[in-house]
Amino acid sequence: MLVRASSFTVDLGENGYLIGFTDDYEYPREMPFGWRCGPATDAGAVVLTTTDTGPLQLTVQVHNAPPAPEAGAEWEPAEEISLWADLPTLCLATLEQGDILDAWPEEEPPLHLPPSPDVTDWVRMRLYCHTDDPEPGIGDHGERHLVQLWRAPRTPPAHPEITEADLRARVDYAADMAVPGMAESCHASFDIRPARQPDDDGSGPGRRPVSRWLR
Repeated sequence: MLVRASSFTVDLGENGYLIGFTDDYEYPREMPFGWRCGPATDAGAVVLTTTDTGPLQLTVQVHNAPPAPEAGAEWEPAEEISLWADLPTLCLATLEQGDILDAWPEEEPPLHLPPSPDVTDWVRMRLYCHTDDPEPGIGDHGERHLVQLWRAPRTPPAHPEITEADLRARVDYAADMAVPGMAESCHASFDIRPARQPDDDGSGPGRRPVSRWLR
């Protein structure tokens, strides 16, 4: 059952956003290229967006049990990960070029998790994404995300398969972030390049983020 929902506009920077149950922000040491989201820490996720420096309509729902899958073809396939509830309140921040900015609106009340019935400290996060204009770039692309959260034991993530190009981009990013001082200075930048590709069964268009390094 739905316990609470918040919906608002996020002004994105260049590199997506962080969401989770920690406010101890730092640039992720790894990036989930080929997926929409991946772990930044045990308690937080990094979400990759199509929009570069523009608005994102974000809806966050808290449930007391796993919600039914969203119906309709407007959403990309859902992805799921488990997050450690280090804090009882959801935190949100945008990844800017060289900075991380708190993004939870001041006019929105904090979003708290309900008590855990089985004393679990893990939360399941399900992410749905939609973009009217799948071509990446600056400005309004009609991008909206739906984040669903509920208490649940830690389980393996649910993501699409990635390509060799995405795997190479992950390796390159991790190698650059391993350079002394790189993570602290946040001088690394990346770009998410969505591509329209046929589904594996050839039945129609599918979407996967394809990443390219900017030097």
